[in-house]
Amino acid sequence: MTTRSLAQLDRRAEFIRRHIGPSLDEQQQMLKTIGADSLEDLTAQIVPEAIRLDSPLAIGEPMSEVHALERLRNLAKLNEVRNSFIGMGYYGTRVPHVIQRNVLENPGWYTAYTPYQPEIAQGRLEAILNFQQLSMDMTGMELASASLLDEATAAAEAMALAKRTSKNKKSDLFFIADDVFPQTIDVVKTRAEQLGLEIVVAPVTEATEYDSFGVLVQYPNQFGAIEDYRALADAVHANKGLLCVATDLLALTRLQAPAQWGADVVFGSAQRFGVPMGFGGPHAAFFATRDAYKRSMPGRIIGVSKDTRGKPALRMAMQTREQHIRREKANSNICTAQVLLANMASFYAVYHGPQGLTAIAERIERLVAIVAAGLKAKGITPHNQNHFDTLTVPVANKEAVQQRADEAGINLRMDLDGVVILSLDETHKALDVVLLWDVLLGKDHGLTVADMEAQVAMPQYPVRDTEFLTHEVFNRYHSETEMLRYIRKLEGKDLALNHSMISLGSCTMKLNATAEMMPVSWPEFANMHPFCPSEQAEGYKQMIDQLADYLVEITGYDAVCMQPNSGAQGEYAGLVAIKEYQQSIGEGHRNICLIPSSAHGTNPASAMLTSLKVVVVACDASGNVDMVDLKAKAELHRDNLSCAMVTYPSTHGVYEEQISEICNVVHQHGGQVYMDGANMNAQVGVTSPGFIGSDVSHLNLHKTFAIPHGGGGPGMGPIGVKSHLAPFVAGHAVVKTGHDSQNNGAVSAAPYGSASILPISWMYTVMLGSRGLTESTQVAMLNGNYLAHELGKHYPVLYTGRNNRVAHECIIDLRPLKEATGVTELDIAKRLNDYGFHAPTMSFPVAGTLMVEPTESESKVELDRFIEAMVMIRAEIDKVGSGEWPADNNPLRNAPHTLDDIVDPAFDSRPYSRELAVYPTAATRDNKFWPTVNRIDDVYGDRNLFCACVPIGEYQ
Repeated sequence: MTTRSLAQLDRRAEFIRRHIGPSLDEQQQMLKTIGADSLEDLTAQIVPEAIRLDSPLAIGEPMSEVHALERLRNLAKLNEVRNSFIGMGYYGTRVPHVIQRNVLENPGWYTAYTPYQPEIAQGRLEAILNFQQLSMDMTGMELASASLLDEATAAAEAMALAKRTSKNKKSDLFFIADDVFPQTIDVVKTRAEQLGLEIVVAPVTEATEYDSFGVLVQYPNQFGAIEDYRALADAVHANKGLLCVATDLLALTRLQAPAQWGADVVFGSAQRFGVPMGFGGPHAAFFATRDAYKRSMPGRIIGVSKDTRGKPALRMAMQTREQHIRREKANSNICTAQVLLANMASFYAVYHGPQGLTAIAERIERLVAIVAAGLKAKGITPHNQNHFDTLTVPVANKEAVQQRADEAGINLRMDLDGVVILSLDETHKALDVVLLWDVLLGKDHGLTVADMEAQVAMPQYPVRDTEFLTHEVFNRYHSETEMLRYIRKLEGKDLALNHSMISLGSCTMKLNATAEMMPVSWPEFANMHPFCPSEQAEGYKQMIDQLADYLVEITGYDAVCMQPNSGAQGEYAGLVAIKEYQQSIGEGHRNICLIPSSAHGTNPASAMLTSLKVVVVACDASGNVDMVDLKAKAELHRDNLSCAMVTYPSTHGVYEEQISEICNVVHQHGGQVYMDGANMNAQVGVTSPGFIGSDVSHLNLHKTFAIPHGGGGPGMGPIGVKSHLAPFVAGHAVVKTGHDSQNNGAVSAAPYGSASILPISWMYTVMLGSRGLTESTQVAMLNGNYLAHELGKHYPVLYTGRNNRVAHECIIDLRPLKEATGVTELDIAKRLNDYGFHAPTMSFPVAGTLMVEPTESESKVELDRFIEAMVMIRAEIDKVGSGEWPADNNPLRNAPHTLDDIVDPAFDSRPYSRELAVYPTAATRDNKFWPTVNRIDDVYGDRNLFCACVPIGEYQ
């Protein structure tokens, strides 16, 4: 028996082997297959020498899962989670345990991708449709989206919709009532400045004094008051403007629906529907409007269509509105939504139903009314006579109140002169009422809850008199058994990473390790209010600062801003920083943005949001940026060139040799270089955006840094910047960080975006360490080139770089096959569902192609299974091409196949067997994923737009 030393038995690097799919033996087999001696040799073959880092990352040694969790737990203990009465759009909530365990903590829900392949996403599509129904019912509006990022950015989208649709075309002024949440005003002002719109913030009574295209109010407002906006709505409409209303879903169980009194756009946060505060996010925002504005609506909308059997089937409707198609003409740059959190909120509504939600709301309202009655009994009258959950209380001695609050371990809102604001939520109880009296009045007040409850008067505002959530889904699953089965039924309709590889090019669907995910649920991270005193969030601060330092090291930049809560928001934030910097040096006139024709659709859409004029730069026959065209356009626009947006490795999946020259050309002509971080998974530890020469990048933490996609969100898109841009990144109106940028406008509602998912990327980084991060990049390139090599024997690989290599992804060109046989990329995508795979990225960046990215987390066994499927599909295409199978009746055209197909006696008329349809390989027989609907009719769905819940009987 061989005796191994303690050093040999050290398990610190064990996570590297857990995260990276291919074993060392498998890596050697794959290297031999593609003709490379080692990972270092392969890296040298792929990455241009001029941009390769000459020293390893300085992150540190890898850390075991146990050690990393211990270290993070020690940071979490530095957070002081107090009983919060701060409110301001963030409230304590009780996450039903059946939802926490089976949705939030379930990889079947959090590892799924955006439902672009709807036949294998019917479960989350139904949950999102429930969210839309919830939004429509509570607001009274006719149409709702599938969720936005947060309340503040939803307000900015409401302003943009109002500008697009208002018939008051001569006005560029948007009015905001000064009792709207300050973080919302902050974000809207930032967006308006970039769009060249004027903002007036003033008392709502002055709204009609301005000629505006839209007005924004809060209902109830930030002081807790419930105002009657009927006359205002009439006046806004008379001026051909739109009335935009920020509101609270739980409050709307008690208040009249905004649609009843004239609202045109209604939005807000669904956070208090069972989603923890999480120091600011992630939380889903709801957004509802009139049917007349559906073409101008931001974000995604889920609609009901039908499949080839005529069964109801769900899909993303009106996708031509989205940025990946309309580019700079898109309604917004929204790419990541908050689907996982919208699903949680919808399940919360399903779990409680209308009666349960109303009971929660009435209890909160009653507790607040008792607090108010006690204060009045002691001679203190709150400023707001009407209230739902919030009181604004005049105080003579705020210092004494603050001291008593500290002693009691509670947080109140104390930022305004002469008043204290308090908000209650579903976590509060009668003892908290007494606690508030103790703090506000002193402990000798002599009040009792029973006595004061007897003095509570009826509400003085119009109480809701319309039904809501009448659909069966909200009135059926109230026992935990039924709820558990409903969640499981929907989960079973969705293909996620816990079933098979999701090889989406440019989306990096890698392992989201359990150890990375666990801290998200820790109460020290989950229950922190984003506006609590900074000294109470020391653990968060240290964790965020450490992660920022790691990202600075990885990116080669000088600073990182953590605020953007999606990749597209990061693009927007980076472009804002560029524009503000140029303004500061007297070059604010620069307004031209050069973007290669291959770029992600969010790039031109983000440029549009900052009023930059997009000039498209051509790509050459090899898929690289056409340097002749770039130089010509940079020269043509040198006096007005603001920036160029590039992706590296390129969107075509190759390391362009001339990337440093691209940066130099832009800089020589007065511009800045924005490097899209979508393909950062091929850079970490090998090169870096800052080293290459770019000025700013966003980082998709939900791609490269292991935050899961959650069925379409959450995401995080922090930006790295060079030092000259650091003073111009996002600040925040409520939370002051002490940085030079603190007084800049915000781009998200919370100062650190979706802070509660940052521990995932922190864990990922420290567990891999310097060596593991670099090796992950190298194995991602190995897996990509192995797939390209093997698939290239059967399909053309469209673009390659130096030494005929790809970076970490490859594009399979299906256009010749389509022309020869009539089999389309859509047919192949749907047939892959039968083989148990989600299709690669389809028709992007080139129509008629599939872009494949395996990531470093997939083993050789899984890669070979995918290769086998693609090879067998190629043989099926040949049978169509040879005429053995009719062009309109074959396994590809009829894919995906469902159980309905298999039990259909008419199947016998097809020229292929049932077994071939559903069990084309031994692997599918062993682990079969069954699509629950046949191919969906997209055209029917758009021509017959229906975006509400379907009666359950229709699915039978």
